[in-house]
Amino acid sequence: MKLLVVEDDPTLLDFICQGFREQGYTVNGLSDGHEALLLAKDQPHDAAIIDLMLPGLDGLSLIRELRASGHNLPILILSARHTVNDRVLGLETGSDDYLTKPFSFIELQARVQALLRRRTDSQSNTQISTSLQLADLTLDRISKKVTRGETLITLQPRELSLLEYLLENPGKVLSKTMILEQVWDYQFDPQTNVVDVLVCRLRSKIDKDFSPKLLHTLRGIGYVLKAED
Repeated sequence: MKLLVVEDDPTLLDFICQGFREQGYTVNGLSDGHEALLLAKDQPHDAAIIDLMLPGLDGLSLIRELRASGHNLPILILSARHTVNDRVLGLETGSDDYLTKPFSFIELQARVQALLRRRTDSQSNTQISTSLQLADLTLDRISKKVTRGETLITLQPRELSLLEYLLENPGKVLSKTMILEQVWDYQFDPQTNVVDVLVCRLRSKIDKDFSPKLLHTLRGIGYVLKAED
């Protein structure tokens, strides 16, 4: 496995890189955001660990650039910024997980392994079933094409992940915590509205102009995807 680590503290950068190399990973460690972007575009990596406070190009901008250029590698933000808003912004920008400093290397390693495992499982599931459908709503897992009847629907990556999770569990009530763990690979304050916002965005695209309604809210419990009775 090949990791990209972007951290401007040289001592911490060496610590992280050495720790993963001892676990058998190939690691590219950089301290500059622009250099990291060029390297990521030039060489494939299996996952990335990115600090937010970087010279040249800050971490959030780096993640945006990577996502905009089509890179779908798992990204973990490692930052001293620890508020809920910081975490939500990082996750909404395109990261898959968020770990605050100070941190335990054992936890960092476990989180990276979880991201890599989830990516492998997702690829395996795609080989088993390339299409998911409920009523006239269809998701092609290979092309990422979503349609409702004859209408093509454009979804952002996080919206697409949520829809895929819902379609994998039709008729099953999914709590906020379940969605956070599946879509973001992260557990944080269940009172945050990040899930509500994402569900609202998805509903506006797959349900607003269609019938029957498929995405339902069970107040205080969670969400369920099913054809309206």
